[in-house]
Order: sequence, then C-alpha cells, then structure tokens
Amino acid sequence: MNDTTGVLFMAYGGPDSLEDIPGYLADIRNTRPTPKRILDEIADHYRLIGGKSPLRDISSKQVAAVKHRLDSTCFTCYLGMRHWRPWIADAVARMIDDGITRAISIVLAPHYSSMSVAKYQAQIDNAQHLHHGTIAFRHVNAYHTNTSLIAGLALRVQEGLLKWEARERDDVHVIFSAHSLPQRILDNGDSYDASVKETARCVAQDCALSASQWSWSYQSAGRSNEPWLGPTLLETLQELPGRGIDNVLVCPVGFVADHVEILYDLDIEAKQQAGRLGIRIERVAALNDHPLFLQALVDTIHEAVAHLES
Repeated sequence: MNDTTGVLFMAYGGPDSLEDIPGYLADIRNTRPTPKRILDEIADHYRLIGGKSPLRDISSKQVAAVKHRLDSTCFTCYLGMRHWRPWIADAVARMIDDGITRAISIVLAPHYSSMSVAKYQAQIDNAQHLHHGTIAFRHVNAYHTNTSLIAGLALRVQEGLLKWEARERDDVHVIFSAHSLPQRILDNGDSYDASVKETARCVAQDCALSASQWSWSYQSAGRSNEPWLGPTLLETLQELPGRGIDNVLVCPVGFVADHVEILYDLDIEAKQQAGRLGIRIERVAALNDHPLFLQALVDTIHEAVAHLES
C-alpha cells in the first residue's frame, strides 16, 4: 500500500503529429468516421501551427512544476489525457499498480460542465472498473474563482495591454472567451456558462476595466447542426467597428495552455477576421506554467485533500 495521496491531472489531449489526427478524431467521435472535408480542414489547422498539438508537452511541464511544489512524501502525481496519449485509463492503472488508495483528480481546465469535467471523471470510474481499482477519489469540479488563477489572468491582460502605446491603452477593448458548448447544457442547469462569465468578471474587476471596456464571447464551437453558446468571437468582432472600436485584446479565460483553439482559432482565424474589419487584435499569453497558475493548482489540491480527510 502507498501512503501518499495520488494526484491525477487530466487534460483534453491532442495529436503528436499530422499522422495521429485520424485516430485522434476517431477517439473524439467515438469511432464514428470523420468526413474527409473535416479531416482535411483540421489537419490544415494543425499544419499551420507546427504539425502537432503542444498540449501534452505543456501539460507535462505544468504537472512537473506542481509536483516540485508539493511535498513528495505526501503526494504522487500522474497525468492522463481524455482523447490521446497518455490515456486517463493508463494513468489510473499505474496508480493502482503503485498501491495508491486515495487520490485527487483535477482537470487542467478551471470550469465545470457535464460535457467536459464530468466526462473526465467518468473515464476514471470506467478505468477503475476495468482494472478492479478501489482508489477513493476526491474530484475537483472547478476552481474558476481561485485568487491565484484570477491574478494570473489579470496579469496576462495587463501585460497584453502593454503592446499598445500608453496613450492608446484606454481605447483597447478586452474580449474574454471560452470554448463554446451546445446550448442544451443550459436546459440541464449546467453551471458552465455562469462560471466562465464569473471568471471574466473577476479578471475585469482586478484590471479595473469599466463595463464598456470589455465583453464576452464564445469560440471554437463544434461542427454539429445544433445551436451552440454565443455570441461567437467572430460575431463580436464584426460588430465592434460600429461602436468605434478598432483595438482588441483577447483573453481566453477558459483555456490554461496553448493548443489549437488558441494557436489557430485566435492567432490565425480571428486575426484574419479582424484584419478584414480594420481591427488590430492581440492575444494575451496563455498561462501555461506561469507561477500564479501553478499556485492555483497547488491551493486547489490542498483544499481537496482537506475534504478527503474530513
């Protein structure tokens, strides 16, 4: 038996090469075939950002840095991905083999949804069943108002504003964004929409932004026919010139690491749209392994352990 508390960090996952994309999409789509048009489009997006997702490397750095900040006599850390290697099921199997009897699970995404965080937690349950595990897990559902997380995002906004001359900064409009989800989650009372907007409000308050200096948008909606949460970032950009706004800073509060939704959807697609509209658009740097985000994870883990022990 291992007396340490296991900490299972989880992220979405991403292809390690262009050759991985068909298998990666098959996993996301639960083995349903991906139409060639969509496959080619997604492959092109990854080609434009370097031919792979940086998410596994960044997630590994985040976990290593948090591990360094935790007491090694009390915690053992693991990383699992929902849709690619290293798989969540394999990480749970290693935890079982290591004799872990109690653990914290935390998704490297601060906002809860039944369509996101709950799916990660279900994979843990499935892996435990598959490998006959009996680890007592305490799941972290959300940490979207953690003070260090908010401080880190606010600092990124303040750094982003420095890309403009001092005389221009008061005229920069900040757009906060997060990954869109199908609108039907609202009918089920899902907290996602409220929580991502709460994070945005907290960051705007920390940055002393007035109500007219910032707005909210969703991005990266999936390719399905059902309605998705909006307004989209591209729709918001479309209406800004009519308000006399031509300087925009985007802060994707729903993401804590660089991956295709940032490197393509914001840095390429949104920038192209802004250029057509005569808007200068910049993006805040992702948190990645920033010390304030690492502290948010450490604080959240310690809070979860206190509940595990109570």
